[in-house]
Amino acid sequence: MKLTKGATILFIGDSITDADRKREDPTDLGKGYPLLVAAALVERYPELHLSIMNRGIGGDKISDLTERWEKDCLALNPDVVSILIGINDTWHNVGSEDFGTQAALDKFEFYYRVLLQSVKERTNAQIVLLEPFVLPEPVDRENWRLDLDPRIQVIRKLAKEYGTDFVALDGRLNAIGIKQSYAYLTGQDGVHPTLAGHAVIAKAWLEQLEN
Repeated sequence: MKLTKGATILFIGDSITDADRKREDPTDLGKGYPLLVAAALVERYPELHLSIMNRGIGGDKISDLTERWEKDCLALNPDVVSILIGINDTWHNVGSEDFGTQAALDKFEFYYRVLLQSVKERTNAQIVLLEPFVLPEPVDRENWRLDLDPRIQVIRKLAKEYGTDFVALDGRLNAIGIKQSYAYLTGQDGVHPTLAGHAVIAKAWLEQLEN
């Protein structure tokens, strides 16, 4: 990934990206990893005068992101688009007939391709794909792997196919959780990062910048 002077960086996704941002303020970055990445970038590259935006919305699935893609991504003409989406597609499927099915996975891949293809066709943006994650606390989250793991593999495949930057998070967070405790990174639900969890995500994102 290469940042240029005056570049606009867009973070978009679900609640992990949203991180309690004030949606009425288009400049608010929330309290999570987008803010931490932004702080590091403006300190590291003051001469670039970067513009950094957050358009995460809590609860979004891939279909929700597709519906607002025109307004919240393409219309902003970003130079870098960072996408983290997928955990709600699993979470909202728990207990349903679609959980872990090939049909649900194919639908997820279809929508993700729509997003990526539109960015490629209508902007010159660099794309950063972050993989979704879940930690096994509470213990029922272990059952989510049946549905989430194939989605992670789809995102990895698409990252390679579309030549995007890719930030691996699932294994990284789980490895740290094994050592430190899972709640240290994602509190009580295995999904929503604590400050430490957001810091791990931000560090992984910034490391990709150097590759």
